[in-house]
Amino acid sequence: MPLWILFTLIAALFQTWRTALQQRLRAVLSVNGASFVRFFYGVPFGLALLVVLLAASGVRLPAPNATFLAECAIAGALQIVGTGLLILSFSFRSFAVGSAYAKTEGVQTALVAWLIAGERLRLVAWVGILIGVVGVLTLSLAGHGMRLRGLLRATFQPAALCGLGTGLCFAFVSVLIKWANLALHGGHPIIQAIYALVVTNAMQTVMLGAWLAWREPRQILASLVSWRRSLWVGAMSAVGSGCWFSAFALAPVGLVRSLGQMEVPFILLFSHFYLRERMKRSDIAGLFLVSGGVIFVLLGAG
Repeated sequence: MPLWILFTLIAALFQTWRTALQQRLRAVLSVNGASFVRFFYGVPFGLALLVVLLAASGVRLPAPNATFLAECAIAGALQIVGTGLLILSFSFRSFAVGSAYAKTEGVQTALVAWLIAGERLRLVAWVGILIGVVGVLTLSLAGHGMRLRGLLRATFQPAALCGLGTGLCFAFVSVLIKWANLALHGGHPIIQAIYALVVTNAMQTVMLGAWLAWREPRQILASLVSWRRSLWVGAMSAVGSGCWFSAFALAPVGLVRSLGQMEVPFILLFSHFYLRERMKRSDIAGLFLVSGGVIFVLLGAG
């Protein structure tokens, strides 16, 4: 199995786990507070991972340059904005629409990477990406009484526009992180990926921390008081994001993000086998579509 595939599957799994832990923190933290702990507590875990990799490999850490730092900063800011747009889409009482359009991230990433980074994918990979998007939409809309025709009619609703904005922000994040890795010039790609993770998370901590100090100062103290649970969010975030960044360094970002849509089936399978929730026909259809899309994506990567 190519290493980028393993990294992507681990990233999707740990992202699901981290999101569940963050949701539990919502009992004591605001949305921004729960996002802040992801970055604040993720930095030491990412730094520890970087130190271990450097010690094990004997590779020297490359010197940062202005391009690398700028791309990490813009990627970090866009990730915060994208998360905010996703949360904003829920406020319009269109959770299904916002979530469904946000899950077009895979195809948006492939398009952005093609247009601005020149990444070319084989036709079979594009077919897989489109099948996966249909599958993810099917899963996202399950239980909400909305079919594809209704989703298309809702395209210009605020929730849909916010969801599309979320996917677009994350698409640019993927490309920028890959560029940041390349800007370090010829070092070990995985070590450079973890280096980019640490720098990006540190910048996000400063950016979001400054916002909290201005708008929600009590949330900073609350994030420190809840350190026991927040540490786990930081650890899951560091592992998950480290795997995302490593996969971006090793493969076209469009393929990585498309395979990363396995996050949605992971959530569904967890709810069925662990929480004993029953699957609907639309759930099963969505799973088959996503799985089929993944097979085509992997064939296109060969």
